[in-house]
Amino acid sequence: MPTLEERLRQAMADETAELHAAPDLMDRVTGPTRRKRTPGRVAALAATVAALVAGPFYLTVGPGAVQSPVASETAAVSETQGPPAIDDTPPVPSTPPSLGDLGDGKTLKHVKVGYLPERLRWSNWSVDYGDSYSTSWNFDGDKKGFYCVQIFVYEGEAVQEVEDRVRAYRDEGEGEAVTIGDRTGYSVLANVGEDGMKGTPTLILNMGEQRRAEITFSPVYVKKFPDDKAVDRELTKIAEGLTADS
Repeated sequence: MPTLEERLRQAMADETAELHAAPDLMDRVTGPTRRKRTPGRVAALAATVAALVAGPFYLTVGPGAVQSPVASETAAVSETQGPPAIDDTPPVPSTPPSLGDLGDGKTLKHVKVGYLPERLRWSNWSVDYGDSYSTSWNFDGDKKGFYCVQIFVYEGEAVQEVEDRVRAYRDEGEGEAVTIGDRTGYSVLANVGEDGMKGTPTLILNMGEQRRAEITFSPVYVKKFPDDKAVDRELTKIAEGLTADS
């Protein structure tokens, strides 16, 4: 089953193909996902985005056929008529599935958000792949703008992907287990060093056997807080306010 990161990468490619990429699209889509990536993978993804923005590539095929006694008639026709016709019409990107109109953005499918930091508004952006979905908030409500806070929700089979990442963090000595009221969670500074950033503060909350919520602050938004403790307090408040309807 494709992971949410893989699905969001495709959504990013589709959106970029329409030349409507958000200024922090790379950060918004790949930053909040927690897999550790090598500089080579980051560079490759950046090159892919640059290629998409530059425009589609077209494959041209020249005549160069080798004539043989059996295919002599076909080859002669090919040389007379020129290279075969190629459909170079760029494919129309599909629209990524979304959660629809979320109003104030505090109810995303099965999860309700009880607390958000001051001044944040729903970004009018979301993705919904059934067992995993996400939305974000920023200062102006513009879906093409920079995200400040993003929440991913994983349900059913998608939970295993999150558990695998948490296990990897523990094995590598990154982050720590936390307690949020009567629920458990894991706090980690993810993606350290990617794109020159200091990392993405992340809190993964256990909301039951078949549901996990992943709360992230963008590295840009973090700069508005006086210190790491203030960021941790806000992440904890958001986690405390998350509830599920089932």
